[in-house]
Amino acid sequence: MDAFALSITPLYAGILALMYFGLAVHVIRGRRSKRIGLGAGDDDDMLTRIRMHGNFGEYVPLCLVLMLVLELGGSSAVFLHGVGITLVIGRAAHAYGLSKSSGATLYRVIGMVTVFFALIGGGLRAIMLGLGV
Repeated sequence: MDAFALSITPLYAGILALMYFGLAVHVIRGRRSKRIGLGAGDDDDMLTRIRMHGNFGEYVPLCLVLMLVLELGGSSAVFLHGVGITLVIGRAAHAYGLSKSSGATLYRVIGMVTVFFALIGGGLRAIMLGLGV
């Protein structure tokens, strides 16, 4: 596949980049309103904002790398969109759930389960590509 023919991974990378930006702005607004320059300042809301942003940054890059590997390896568009949509929905659900409660919520569980599906599905498919299967 020609690298310039990539169309699916860039779509989701763009969507997820905008989501990441939104989470960064959420942290910045919290810092400004609470006058916290570094860390959470013993503020639970600030810690939640930081974790929403951090959790996103911990999972999304690897998922996007997997998507890129899969797209370059010729995986089907349906599979790639499945991984991408699952990832976007999962990250949105997780952030929403965490914004409602720092404890376990249905949206946080949905968010993590969907991201794990994207990781496991993408990872297994990448292994298959690597083995020539």
